[in-house]
Amino acid sequence: VYRGSVKDFPGFDASQDAEALYNAMKGFGSDKEAILDLITSRSNKQRVEICQAYKSLYGKDLIADLKYELTGKFERLIVSLMRPPAYSDAKEIKDAIAGIGTDEKCLIEILASRTNQEIHDLVAAYKDAYERDLEADIVGDTSGHFKKMLVVLLQGTREEDDVVSEDLVEQDAKDLLEAGELKWGTDEAQFIYILGRRSKQHLRLVFDEYLKISGKPIERSIRGELSGDFEKLMLAVVKCIRSTAEYFAERLYKAMKGLGTRDNTLIRIMVSRSEIDMLDIREVFRTKYEKSLYNMIKEDTSGEYKKALLKLCGGDDDAAGEFFPEAAQVAYRMWELSAVAKVELRGTVQPTGSFYDDGDAQVLRKAMKGLGTDEGAIIEVVTQRSNAQRQQILKAYKAHYGRDLMADLKSELSGSLAKLILGLMLTPAQYDAKQLRKAVE
Repeated sequence: VYRGSVKDFPGFDASQDAEALYNAMKGFGSDKEAILDLITSRSNKQRVEICQAYKSLYGKDLIADLKYELTGKFERLIVSLMRPPAYSDAKEIKDAIAGIGTDEKCLIEILASRTNQEIHDLVAAYKDAYERDLEADIVGDTSGHFKKMLVVLLQGTREEDDVVSEDLVEQDAKDLLEAGELKWGTDEAQFIYILGRRSKQHLRLVFDEYLKISGKPIERSIRGELSGDFEKLMLAVVKCIRSTAEYFAERLYKAMKGLGTRDNTLIRIMVSRSEIDMLDIREVFRTKYEKSLYNMIKEDTSGEYKKALLKLCGGDDDAAGEFFPEAAQVAYRMWELSAVAKVELRGTVQPTGSFYDDGDAQVLRKAMKGLGTDEGAIIEVVTQRSNAQRQQILKAYKAHYGRDLMADLKSELSGSLAKLILGLMLTPAQYDAKQLRKAVE
C-alpha cells in the first residue's frame, strides 16, 4: 500500500508544466505561488521529466533558474524537490562534510534509515555528481567506532531474508549482552557487526530476546555502554529497525519544538519521505505528540515555505482539534484532574512501576506470532497493567508494527478469554458503551 503524501499528477504533461514554470519566472519578479503549487503537486519522477522538457524547450537549466528566482528556505525546499532522491541525499551528505566541522546528525539520519538499494543509489549518485568516492570522504571526515559503523552502513549489505533462526536470535541477544552489560568495558565491534548486518525482522526479535534475558531494552544498554556520536548512531539504527516512521516523527518534532526551527532537518525529511511513508509518519506524530504534524508546521513556519511544506504533508489529521476545540480540551482536563483528586482509588489493578509500552507491545506481538498463541504471556501483560497503560500499549503496537492490536487479539483468542482480554483493552467509556449497545440490540 502506497503511504506517501505526494502522488503522480493525473494527466501529466511535462512540456506544459515546463512552459508554466517558465512563464512563472519570466519578466520582473516571479509567481512563487504558481511554482510551489505545480512542483509540490508532481511526483519526483514527473519533476525530473519537467527538468528535461525545460532544457529541450528553452535550452536552460530549470534548477539554475529556480535558484536564481527564489531565495532562502523556500528556494532550498523547492530545489531539493527537483533532485532525484539519491542525488538529494548525496547533496545533503556533501554539505554535511564540507568545510570545517561535520554535521553528524545529517550523516546519522540518512545512513541509519536508508534501505540497501537506497544506499547503493546514493553511493553511485555521489560519484556521478562530485566525481569522488563517498566512503573515502566519510572516512576522511569521521573517526573511531562512529566511522566504522558508518562504513558498514555504506556497504548496503544488511541481510534481507525474512526467514529467522530462533537459535541465532538467542545467540545474538546473548552476544550483545556479553559485549556490553556483562563485560568490563565494551566490545563495540560486536554491536557494529550485529546491528549493522542483521535483517530488520531478525533484529526486532533479538531486541525482544535481549529485553527478556537482561530485563532492560537494548536502548538503555546502548546509552549505558556507548557514548558520543557512536551512541547516537546506534540508537538511530535501533529506532529505524523498530519503526522508521517513529524515528522520523521524533526527528520532525525535535526540529520544530522550542525556540527556532532546524529548517535543514525539516526540509530534508519532508522531501525524502513525501513519497515513501509520510502518512505513517503523520499517524505516529499525532499519536505520540497529541498534535498533528500539519498544525505544528503551520505554527512554526511562514510564507511560501510554509505553504509548500503543508502541501508535502498532505493534509491535517488532527481530528481531535476539529471536534473538540482546544479550550474545551483544557476545561475537560481540569475537571478530570479535580475529579480524580477527590477519589481514593480502591481497585485491585494498579499502574505497574517499571512500565515500558514498547517492550509490552513486543511481548504481545511475539506471543501471537507464528503457529499457536502464548495465552499466558498475553494474560500476564494485560492483567498487570492499568487501563491507561493498556491504551499506551495499543499506540506503541500500532506505531511499531502498523497493526491493530485489538484485531490481532480477536484473531488469536476465543471464547470467554477473548471477551475478557478485549474488554480490558477498551477504555472504561468504550466498554460501557459496548455493553449498553449489546443490551439494547
